[in-house]
Amino acid sequence: MNTKISFVIPAKDEEKSIKQLYEEIIANAQPITKNIEIIFIDDGSKDGTFDTMSSLARRDERVKVIKLRGNFGKSVALTVGFENSCGKIIITLDGDLQDDPKEIPKFIKKIEEGYDLVSGWKKKRKDPITKTIPSIVVNFLTAAMSGLKIHDVNCGFKAYKRSVVENLHLYGDLYRFIPILASRQNFKIAEIAINHRKRKFGNSKYGFGRFISGWLDLLTLFFIIRYLRRPGHFFGTIGLLSLSIGFVIGLYITYLKITTGGIAYRQPLLSLGILLIILGVQLITTGLFAEMIIFFQKKEDHQKFIIEKVNFTKKYST
Repeated sequence: MNTKISFVIPAKDEEKSIKQLYEEIIANAQPITKNIEIIFIDDGSKDGTFDTMSSLARRDERVKVIKLRGNFGKSVALTVGFENSCGKIIITLDGDLQDDPKEIPKFIKKIEEGYDLVSGWKKKRKDPITKTIPSIVVNFLTAAMSGLKIHDVNCGFKAYKRSVVENLHLYGDLYRFIPILASRQNFKIAEIAINHRKRKFGNSKYGFGRFISGWLDLLTLFFIIRYLRRPGHFFGTIGLLSLSIGFVIGLYITYLKITTGGIAYRQPLLSLGILLIILGVQLITTGLFAEMIIFFQKKEDHQKFIIEKVNFTKKYST
């Protein structure tokens, strides 16, 4: 196989894991192809993670390191890695050694079968119950809302064709729903069961705050799935409904004024009608502005988050 493979690995405070992860990737990727690169992204680590990454880069020119100015989150880290990679196939892993690089050949095989994105499924998770139960619930609701039959939407172990990563727009915590976002663009998605290992070093970054944000992300996903390309339909539908109700109330008040000569006891209803008409106009206007923003928006320049690069000599190769 001559196709270049890029490994993109975001990490935060994983000093003890990086060297072993590098060795396991090399051991499992080299039998497939010699044409690889490993891109580590230091997402605001406070330990010696960047030094460990840089040490590996000095020893092996296939290792490249990007240091971000702070902890900007996984969406930014992944996007920076994608933008600075040059392989036709991109594989992402977490930096905590829980993703088993022995599974790499299975991902490559699926990509060669014609799939655009292959997502891992941690069928037997080696995580505490406080992490597994919320994950099961979120995955179930995500599958129900999106219609994409996938067991583990948030698994960090994935393989992509370059065309997929070039069309992803990640921000906030949307990295959790990459298969859903890709499927909405009609990319071919597959899922494979993978071996999941217990965390060997450090502590999980998963906490109660992330659990709460997961539910908010589901609402965001619901909106994106239905109105990503046409936000005017969302605001416009509600606006037209509000405007219509306000208009009907206005007609009713006008009728009473003509037939009875007064609306003494209908002042609150009149106020409600006027309020609904104003709200409807504002919502429709908001929808039109949203459509204009979508039309003229520019992709964010994620290079501004980078303060240092190691071993990057070429912009792109195949």
